[in-house]
Amino acid sequence: MSEVINLASKIEKQLPAELVSFIKQAGKLTASKGESLYLVGGLVRDLLLNEANLDIDLVVEGDAIALARELVADNPDKITTHQRFGTAKLKFPKWSVDITTARRESYARPGALPTVKPDSLASDLFRRDFSINAMAIELNPGSYGHLIDLYGGRDDLKNKLIRILNEQSFTDDATRIWRSLRYEQRLGFKLDPDTLRLLKRDIPMLKTISGDRIRYELECILKEQYPERVFGRAEELGVLAKLNPSLKGNGWLEKKFRQARKLYLPDRPPPGLYLALLAYPLSGKETEQLILHLRLSKPLARTLLDTAGIKDKLEPLADTRLTPSGIYHLLHGYCPQAITASLLASDSPVAREHIQQFLAKLRYTRATLSGNDLIKMGIAPGPGIKEILNLLHDARLDGKVTSKQGEERLVREWAAEGTEIR
Repeated sequence: MSEVINLASKIEKQLPAELVSFIKQAGKLTASKGESLYLVGGLVRDLLLNEANLDIDLVVEGDAIALARELVADNPDKITTHQRFGTAKLKFPKWSVDITTARRESYARPGALPTVKPDSLASDLFRRDFSINAMAIELNPGSYGHLIDLYGGRDDLKNKLIRILNEQSFTDDATRIWRSLRYEQRLGFKLDPDTLRLLKRDIPMLKTISGDRIRYELECILKEQYPERVFGRAEELGVLAKLNPSLKGNGWLEKKFRQARKLYLPDRPPPGLYLALLAYPLSGKETEQLILHLRLSKPLARTLLDTAGIKDKLEPLADTRLTPSGIYHLLHGYCPQAITASLLASDSPVAREHIQQFLAKLRYTRATLSGNDLIKMGIAPGPGIKEILNLLHDARLDGKVTSKQGEERLVREWAAEGTEIR
């Protein structure tokens, strides 16, 4: 007889009381309908590892959408449903819950989204990516807290292994290749030998995955504590090259990511900054191709394009004779994350000093006088107003004036050369 393991005490200890109350209520409601409810996935894994996780996934051997609607009958706005997959998401102020009908999956072709059909919990767990994510905890009264481990996930946790559940796993869904590396590096585990062999075999299957789905996996990696470890492993195995052969997960990237974290303490660097550093070796054309392939959002696309644009200006930025106004005109208009990425990526101490000067001071420097002020001083309205304002701004940047009175004096001097002042 297999050992009975009960994780009720871990649930009570590691989850907020209101969340524990909710899943108990859900278990009682499910039992009253003659169905069974389970806590599944990453939360079960992290309960066993004593790690924090509020990503709540429930599987019901029954109708997930009907169950979800009953659980929030008093507030139906909390629920989002997906009929195709038999899933529902419940949103609460501090957390959310995904409820899924137990199912099996089949793939019409490699890389396609699965076709799903209701089935047993055993089938539902077998469809999952890795053994450590294929465990469940019973939530019905009477068996509440019982661990269900049909595929050796607990042993793999003890042995620190990432293991897929069947030989076609990476073929069916090659996003699991990226996910396996993410879990391996996050947890400090190793790929099981057979899993590693199959991963290498199926690297070409990454071409079957849409850019949107690859982008999602990259976004998950960029939220990790040490994303450079995943990219380093991906380069070692030849996975990163499938995204673009020019990308590197080497010591340079590790150093730059570490510097980015130090710069943003106590917060984490924004994912866009990490992505700009990852894409830094790319040419302008390669950057555009990556943006199109991954269908990046406009802000992320701008960050990458601006970083590539600044890279083309590093030579003039490294000129020791460059004035503050010259620095400003080279960097003005680029987004802050791209400028920060360039600060971290540049090998020139002079260029870095100039970029730092822009970020710390020059981008905030403004002239005091306005167009209306100039008109009051007797400057004729027209294009000349903008030209004078630009000259005043440069004078401020270069320290030629430091006050409103100094700006007025300069305007009068310029006006005396060709513009009559009242």
